[in-house]
Amino acid sequence: MSATPPTHRHSRRIGVPLVLCSLLLTGCGAQTDPSDESGRKATVRRCGEPVEYTLPQRAVAYEGGSADKLFALGLTDHVHGYVMPPANPPVSESPWAEEYAKVRNLGDDLLNKEVVMEAKADLVVAGWNSGFSDQRGITPEILDKLGIQSFMHSESCFNYPEHPETVDPFEGLYTDLKRLGQIFRVPERAEKVVRRMQQRVAKVKEKAPRSDRTPVFLYDSGSDQPFTAGNQVPPNDIIKAAGGQNIFRGLNQRWTQVNWESVTRAAPEVIIILDYGDKPAKEKIEFLKNSPKTRGLPAVRKENFFVLDYNEGISGPRNIDGLEKFATYLRKLSR
Repeated sequence: MSATPPTHRHSRRIGVPLVLCSLLLTGCGAQTDPSDESGRKATVRRCGEPVEYTLPQRAVAYEGGSADKLFALGLTDHVHGYVMPPANPPVSESPWAEEYAKVRNLGDDLLNKEVVMEAKADLVVAGWNSGFSDQRGITPEILDKLGIQSFMHSESCFNYPEHPETVDPFEGLYTDLKRLGQIFRVPERAEKVVRRMQQRVAKVKEKAPRSDRTPVFLYDSGSDQPFTAGNQVPPNDIIKAAGGQNIFRGLNQRWTQVNWESVTRAAPEVIIILDYGDKPAKEKIEFLKNSPKTRGLPAVRKENFFVLDYNEGISGPRNIDGLEKFATYLRKLSR
């Protein structure tokens, strides 16, 4: 099982570009009609396991990616609240800031069973190891026994020990939106949102180079040993679709620790800085410029740094924003 990076456990960061919800066809604030659905069940996969869901009315989301998926589908009226750990940027900077304001802020710590029970949640949306956790005593199995439904991000199912599932990260995003559409009885709306995202990705790919792909290193954190992105998390697909090449694309892992020697051998021409927490991107860049382990890297010497917002790097609708911005950066760099 790959490690969960510090980004998904601590800290706070800044800066998210606003995107009109109309671009995602959300119908922000749109309602489902529970009149003939509240007692019926929909069978939807939770990672690799088929699960029966009743229509949720008091969903709790953990982290920005979870809440964004619900808001992007226009499900605000079915969301009771959110738990936002310190790694997330302020919700006021979200494209769905108005939707966040309509629901309850249930806490700024890690997800736990007590906050879920106190909220009388009927669905918890989170990732494996970044929200649900054996160590913290909140897992889908535990919630099942309490009569509380749960939904896990498909991207995180790679690590899930009970019913693992492996999908490419962008495909995982689309899958989540479609599955949530089934759970909340808005499948057509989910299909529209996914189609719009796929169209945006296709436009980026059309402009991306077919060869001579730029080697890219994602720097999450770490001084002695860096945390980075393997091929099972959204930045890998962002880099690939934009026309770059993740230097750790061969690691069949999510967020993982590597060594500086392997970074040096790969000679990245661009470094993506994952921006979050109490160590902002500027400080990470200064570290890379001054450390004898990294100051000789081509990307550092040329100062080719791209800052990726936290919620553009974890599974959620803002992955597509991050892709579009990074693709624009690469095209300008190539000129």
